[in-house]
This record gives sequence, structure tokens and C-alpha cells, in this order.
Amino acid sequence: MIDRGGWFEDPSRLTQSGGQQVYEAICAACHMPDGEGAVGAGDYPALADNENLMTADYPIYLILQGQKAMPPLGGVLDDTQVADVVNYIRTSFGNDYAEDPATPDSVAAAR
Repeated sequence: MIDRGGWFEDPSRLTQSGGQQVYEAICAACHMPDGEGAVGAGDYPALADNENLMTADYPIYLILQGQKAMPPLGGVLDDTQVADVVNYIRTSFGNDYAEDPATPDSVAAAR
């Protein structure tokens, strides 16, 4: 569940840097610490072994714009945080998609 009284309402409170730290602070609550996803109040897809992460464009778009139960986080995360968390999920949880990593410039272009 998103704490709308916390960092979602005041992004300056979100000071984590680095993909793992951003993932743990924001993403793990729904996608689980191991990236296996969950089903309950919503459908939170697994990030583990996820072929949708083969290119960085798809997760960049989802993080910025949101979709279904995924809230748009473009107003909460800066370009570096988005690039870092995209690269983290693309190279963690059994994913091996290090080629063509996300960059702050590619995130800025997608905004």
C-alpha cells in the first residue's frame, strides 16, 4: 500500500539512491522483496524472470506513467532514481538484461 501521507505527497522525503535502495523503499511492498509479485487487493506482477524487462523502455514507461494497480511515479522519482531502479530489476531476480541499460537521459526523453 502506498503511504500517500509520506513520500508520495512529498517527494523530497524520498532520498534513497541506487536501484536496490529505491526498490526496497518503493517497489518491494507490492512486488515483494524477492521480486515474485503478489495477488490480493491488486495484481502485482512478478519481476523475477520477467521477459518484459528485456528492454529498458517498458519498465521506464510503467514507472513514469503507471498502469492498472501501478501508480505513476514520474512525479516522485527523478531521472537517476528511475534509471537506477530499472537497471536493478533488469539485473536481479533471475533477470540478466544488463545490455542497453537505462540512463537518466533515456528516462528524461521518455517523460
